[in-house]
Amino acid sequence: MTAAPILEARDLARAFTVARPLFGPPTVVRAVDGVSFAVARGETFAIVGESGCGKSTLARLMAGLIAPSGGAALHEGRDMARLAAPDRRRLRRALQFVFQDPFSSLNPRMSVGALVEEPLRAHGIGAAPERRARALALLARVGLRPEHADRWPHEFSGGQRQRIAIARALACGPSVLIGDEPVSALDVSIQAQVINLLADLRREYGLTLMIIAHDLSVIRHMSDRVAVMYLGQMVEIAPTAALFDAPRHPYTRALIAAAPAAHPAAGGAAARRPQALLEGEPPSPAAPPPGCRFHTRCPHADALCAKTPPPLLTAGEGRLVACHHHARLAPFAPPPDPPAPTPAAARRFARYRALRAQQEAAQAAADFTRGAAS
Repeated sequence: MTAAPILEARDLARAFTVARPLFGPPTVVRAVDGVSFAVARGETFAIVGESGCGKSTLARLMAGLIAPSGGAALHEGRDMARLAAPDRRRLRRALQFVFQDPFSSLNPRMSVGALVEEPLRAHGIGAAPERRARALALLARVGLRPEHADRWPHEFSGGQRQRIAIARALACGPSVLIGDEPVSALDVSIQAQVINLLADLRREYGLTLMIIAHDLSVIRHMSDRVAVMYLGQMVEIAPTAALFDAPRHPYTRALIAAAPAAHPAAGGAAARRPQALLEGEPPSPAAPPPGCRFHTRCPHADALCAKTPPPLLTAGEGRLVACHHHARLAPFAPPPDPPAPTPAAARRFARYRALRAQQEAAQAAADFTRGAAS
């Protein structure tokens, strides 16, 4: 990247003490351990990995919600942990967070309109009529009706609540939006709507998105670059197409191979490439193995991997890889192309889409009637 990054992590670390026994040393979990990366202005940067790898902790560090144990998280070149109080307040306007669970991230005692207006009130933006107008406009932009502003969060579905959370995050006009698995708690059909909404908002408002996820299909659809985490460290960072077509790190290959095949009939067992699947459980983050942290599960590990941690080095194509042996791995076999639908299947899909359009139109009319009556 030639331009200065809008977000940057430099050797970022965060440790948590999870136990303090009466005798002996405390148990410390290094949730994030020496992570470095940069996010360009206007791009969508995704972070993936298994549960417990530290990606949610990393998101909170980059949002300034928790302080690092070491290293630095920078916004437009400034260390967020060292900002004075007025600068930190301005940072809150520029950098907003969308939480994973829309059922717990919204205050049930506040109306939807008050929730969206809350950031404006907290930052002293506009008079009351201006804040109300801004809230109504944002609700309309995320696909809700203005009359929904007077309702309560429990009256909405999960997808609608996440739209409300996104509207609230946009209220102050941020330049960066960080989402901690923003669609994982939603139904698959609703996930696509929220993903497309985020992509549209990114283009419309010039946002930079940093998305945490474990669903590779979501990441492949919406991201420009992808970072893969394992036990608190980055193992590979690459442009999305390059990472999915030719992953270099054995762990990245295993993640892609383990993803369910959307069209298993296209390649049978080969569609999931079982030769790349892993065995065993990840080591405890409280006691990570020496050397490469992945060597206990890696089929290519040797004595060097067990002793020496691999640095995150450039591997061409705008890619960074932390593996001693990535250059000698066999080429990665891409999944087979999905089969073309049969004419009968194409007709069924067309009827289904027409029925869904009728149902959505009927629901919109019912919402309008209910709003007019209230």
